[in-house]
Amino acid sequence: MRDYYRVAAAMTLIALFAAYTTVRDNPAAQPQTEQPPDDAGKAAPAAPPREPTVTVFDHRDVQGILGKEVRSAADENMGRIVDVIVDRSAQVRAAVIDFGGFLGVGSRKIAVAWDALRFPQDAKKGERIALELTSDQVRAAPEFKDDKPVVVLGASGSLESLPFP
Repeated sequence: MRDYYRVAAAMTLIALFAAYTTVRDNPAAQPQTEQPPDDAGKAAPAAPPREPTVTVFDHRDVQGILGKEVRSAADENMGRIVDVIVDRSAQVRAAVIDFGGFLGVGSRKIAVAWDALRFPQDAKKGERIALELTSDQVRAAPEFKDDKPVVVLGASGSLESLPFP
């Protein structure tokens, strides 16, 4: 009986793929939409959406960083990355680290410059992200708050203010 369901599922997938291929490759088979009459005051219709591109990365070449532990050069626990800050041109500017406290009590969010972080060459399990700052430098930094201007702690321990949107 299980073989029957497998065959039925395979046949359904094949039929859907064949229908998709036929519609995609044959413009006459695609559904036609009715165009309203041209008015002098209206803009030309937008171009049809393009097919999305697909990029495949080897799992050893990339890693997710939210929730990852961050350690100092002296192997001090600096907290975990809880957010990433990008500017209006979509450039990554900083990471927000949940620093200090115990089990979320007494912790503060600190924005650190992206270039102050060092990522492991191999995304081996258990490797941590390194921060080129000491715990004293991070402790002295102003707290990150969503509704306030962003003050970013740089790799040299300097502060930089990012424009508030």
